[in-house]
Amino acid sequence: MPEISKADFVAVPSTDWKRSRAFYVDTLGLRPDETGDSEFWVGQQCFGIYEPTTFGMEFAPQTTAHIALHVEDIEAARAELEGKGAEFDGETFDTCVCHMAFFSDPDGNALMLHHRYSPRSGGDGGS
Repeated sequence: MPEISKADFVAVPSTDWKRSRAFYVDTLGLRPDETGDSEFWVGQQCFGIYEPTTFGMEFAPQTTAHIALHVEDIEAARAELEGKGAEFDGETFDTCVCHMAFFSDPDGNALMLHHRYSPRSGGDGGS
């Protein structure tokens, strides 16, 4: 079996990569890549924005695999993003080990603000 050591990037589908880049960099405050216009960074994880139609594929937003973006203060981060026009889906959810606030990027890709505040009992490695 091959040894997989890391994820090189996460691909984010878009219908307009410039608009998506503005959302991720200007609205969310993520670090733009110094050499790639359609890439940005969350910590050490690279995100690459691509337009599927450029490659002959149909565009479809990723709606079932939320990208969980860690924040220390969910409510403060949520309020700041709402002030910048982000629309959240419902109230902040409390799982008894973490808080999650669900929203989408301009193309409908599923995102969440996430903060774990307690270890999960049972050691199953969940959120």
